[in-house]
Amino acid sequence: MAQEATQRTTINAPAEACFSAVVDFEAYPEWANEVKVADVVERDGDGRATVVAFQTAAFGRKTSYTLEYEYDEPHRLSWTLVNGDLMRRLDGRYEFVPSVDREDETDVTYHLEIDLVAPMPGFLKRRAEQKIMRAALRDLKAYVESRAS
Repeated sequence: MAQEATQRTTINAPAEACFSAVVDFEAYPEWANEVKVADVVERDGDGRATVVAFQTAAFGRKTSYTLEYEYDEPHRLSWTLVNGDLMRRLDGRYEFVPSVDREDETDVTYHLEIDLVAPMPGFLKRRAEQKIMRAALRDLKAYVESRAS
């Protein structure tokens, strides 16, 4: 059964800069600590990546998976799992909402649904989700803010 989780952070950069960073998949290995390889498999007519194959270090081992993306620029990037060696489901989305207080800040929400192939107690699944999400938001925030300054 898939577990759902949500985390939020504020990034000191406009929503467009945040969105631009998360759709630059080839750059993920430079800033997303868990991502070792990100290969664009398919692009749409506008040149945007629609299918991306990843190799990451997760759950204490290397894992490979492929995600299919849907765009709602610059507010949302959604994905669904095409295939993966450790997961039956790895679906999620980033949402970018400009701050009401400051135009150069963005509230970022990360939603994730994950279901692993191997049976695992619920508390371990939740811990894995939280780790993935914390790392993704922490790494994205550091990367985007370093580029904005």
